[in-house]
Amino acid sequence: MTVIKTEYPAAMPKVAFFPLKGRRALIRRCALELDERNGEAAVTYWRTTCRGLGAELLERGCPEPEMRRQILDFQDMVQQELQWLHCGDRRRGRADS
Repeated sequence: MTVIKTEYPAAMPKVAFFPLKGRRALIRRCALELDERNGEAAVTYWRTTCRGLGAELLERGCPEPEMRRQILDFQDMVQQELQWLHCGDRRRGRADS
């Protein structure tokens, strides 16, 4: 009887995850939600949102270091969106922003 050994590549192919920072509608929605909330309500919304996104990535097989990087990038993009929203307010003459 002949036994044939099959060698598999040591490295499995990597799965590419669509970056959170590229999800423009989600970024805009989060920025608008945060802009409408203050204090503990804003903190709770933000924590819940980021934890949910992180859990979603991990559930889909994203490695934890990559998940953390994506969440940080996403947070940066939401912050930029908030700044952009308020820059537009100043241009329109809204002093309360």
